[in-house]
Amino acid sequence: MKILILCTGNSCRSQMAHGFLQSFDKNIQVYSAGTHPVEKVNPLAVKTMAEVGIDISKHIPTNVTAYLSDTWDYVITVCGSANETCPAFEGNVGKRLHIGFDDPSEVIGTTDFIRSEFERVRNEIKNEFAKFYITEIKKQELPKCACNR
Repeated sequence: MKILILCTGNSCRSQMAHGFLQSFDKNIQVYSAGTHPVEKVNPLAVKTMAEVGIDISKHIPTNVTAYLSDTWDYVITVCGSANETCPAFEGNVGKRLHIGFDDPSEVIGTTDFIRSEFERVRNEIKNEFAKFYITEIKKQELPKCACNR
């Protein structure tokens, strides 16, 4: 199973989703990329994920062009901009999905408010990708019913 998670900057939402999905199943090949990647993963995203035991500190934002000719079981966009500007993939894409989230890096306010927004979005990403994992990935692993032989 090979999954690409796509965002604009590849600094927050896609990196958090990448971390969660990989934590659910080490056998899945998970990658994340951006349509306009930034220089580094957002430090608050790294800190917020570390609070739940997931280390994304070594992740590096990558341009989606590096993956356009690969074959993917899923390409999942996590922001509206990436969903609207998702490039054409030359390789085979099994399913393309959009699971959108607010961008916590754009939040303005007090330090406490900004941290709470990172936590809120992190928790939403965890919940939505857990649902995705159960409904899309795990169902493919279920044994076929032998009752109609």
